[in-house]
Amino acid sequence: MPFTRADFPPGFLFGAATSAYQIEGHAQGGAGSTHWDTFAATPGNVVRAEDGARACDHLNRMEGDLDLVAGANLDVYRFSASWARVLPEGRGTVNAEGLDFYDRLVDGLLARGLKPALTLYHWELPSALADLGGWRNRDIADWFADYTQVLCSRIGDRLWSAAPINEPWCVAWMSHFMGHHAPGMRDIRAAARAMHHVGLAHGRAIAAMRALGMTNLGAVCNFEYAEPAEDTPEARASARRYDGIYNRWFLGGMFHGVWPADVLEGLEPHMPERWQDDMETIKAPVDWLGINYYTRKRIAPAPGPWPALTDIDGPLPKTQMGWEIYPEGLYHFLRFAHDHYTRGIPIHVTENGMANPDVPGQPDLPRIAYIGAHLEQVRRAIADGVPVGGYYVWSLLDNYEWSFGYEKRFGLVHVDFDSLQRRPKASYDALTRALARD
Repeated sequence: MPFTRADFPPGFLFGAATSAYQIEGHAQGGAGSTHWDTFAATPGNVVRAEDGARACDHLNRMEGDLDLVAGANLDVYRFSASWARVLPEGRGTVNAEGLDFYDRLVDGLLARGLKPALTLYHWELPSALADLGGWRNRDIADWFADYTQVLCSRIGDRLWSAAPINEPWCVAWMSHFMGHHAPGMRDIRAAARAMHHVGLAHGRAIAAMRALGMTNLGAVCNFEYAEPAEDTPEARASARRYDGIYNRWFLGGMFHGVWPADVLEGLEPHMPERWQDDMETIKAPVDWLGINYYTRKRIAPAPGPWPALTDIDGPLPKTQMGWEIYPEGLYHFLRFAHDHYTRGIPIHVTENGMANPDVPGQPDLPRIAYIGAHLEQVRRAIADGVPVGGYYVWSLLDNYEWSFGYEKRFGLVHVDFDSLQRRPKASYDALTRALARD
């Protein structure tokens, strides 16, 4: 790695991130069915119809996986809990086995000197709630607040940080307008309601955690740099519209209490009644912002109804996902969020990493270069006065990469999905050396 811990300010934190459904093995431990289970069981949705039934078997291999986090000289482990593991029907009867697992997980992190960073929701909605309309139903904000209270009453006293919902854009837009993720809808009315209700659930969860006396609460949003595909007014307008939907919608609601006007041009006819009354709840104060960043998109106008845009292939080197590698975009969003939204609270890079066709025994040099290039942009932002508090690699382990199944490998640690053997990659070793403490 082209850096060491000493190249960052005192107290700067390094971590790794995972998510429950992608690693735990959802068919075990009393967890209920989720909309990802049914989405994956529908032909054509997921590569080889693969699901998270076994995943990395983290449920049974948790201790060894936490040893890997500690062994890399990391400070923070960002993990998510599964709503359906805690409440198999999404509400009502609690699965004691699920609460016990997260209790042991937090204690295991603390015993290793690691900071537990909880995400309450990373996309696996209980099927019983999906049957009631899921994120289209305003009641989901109440259900989510209740789930938050159940889980955090058990583990909230020992968490270093917590955030309600990972990547709201993916939960709402990608899943209800583009149809790429569960529940696989392509409906602008469903998308508009999900875009609002995700924000409302975020605010309700923040309030529930504050009521429990919890601190260091944040929001985690994902960002893509939107660049016009050509230098024309039409392309610039399309890129601005994409930026509004992807990057400014949730920042606007969570930090200013307003949805961006240029996005409301398309969504307002489909929004729930009296949505304006919820904005005070949505902008519940947070203590930090998490930025998940991977790539840029080149945006062009397209025929058809709003938003009337498309992305086209770009010229930069790409990851295994086909995503352009554009580290400068991370600097842009660190500055952008600090200058326009966060008002000086810390910003953490809560996800950054790359998929690479890794083979055991062959060093994953592209990942080392990717992490180094993005951390250079973090240092640049810090030098410009942005209060960046940490950087977390996605991901600790190769895992279930949603609609891509088990093909795309993001991990610092290689997982053989037949034997489930873990093998640290060259990037893991390089990071371990770079983060060595004096």
